[in-house]
Amino acid sequence: MIGSNRYWHGTVALILGTYFGIVMTKAEVVRWERVHDMFLFREAHMYLIITTAIVVAAVSLAILKGIQARGLSGEAIKYKPKPFHPGVIIGGICFGAGWSMTGACPGPIYAQIGGLEWMAWFTLLGAVLGVYLYAVLKPMLPH
Repeated sequence: MIGSNRYWHGTVALILGTYFGIVMTKAEVVRWERVHDMFLFREAHMYLIITTAIVVAAVSLAILKGIQARGLSGEAIKYKPKPFHPGVIIGGICFGAGWSMTGACPGPIYAQIGGLEWMAWFTLLGAVLGVYLYAVLKPMLPH
């Protein structure tokens, strides 16, 4: 069966990732100037893209719920909201600060690397170190 072939899954992931990178690049989401202008409220370009992504995600979740979709292993796909706590504010501030400094949130980092933006490697390194630091400090952080 084609669906059980791990190379098939890797090929599909590579094709979808490449498409995602092209979309991010063409939408100029990977440009530092666009992100900078968003944080300075100079233009609505990024806000419109983010709003579109939220709407698409909401509609997609509604469709998945409506058709009672199941994952690859057969379990029901369910959305479980996480509780709000002070760590969400702290994490959001850290995320926003990193985003404003580097011009990239996690997805566009790979598109920047694919576009041969060599500084994006430092952004990726910072993201990996941030995840590691979070894992180390998790027991001491508000949850």
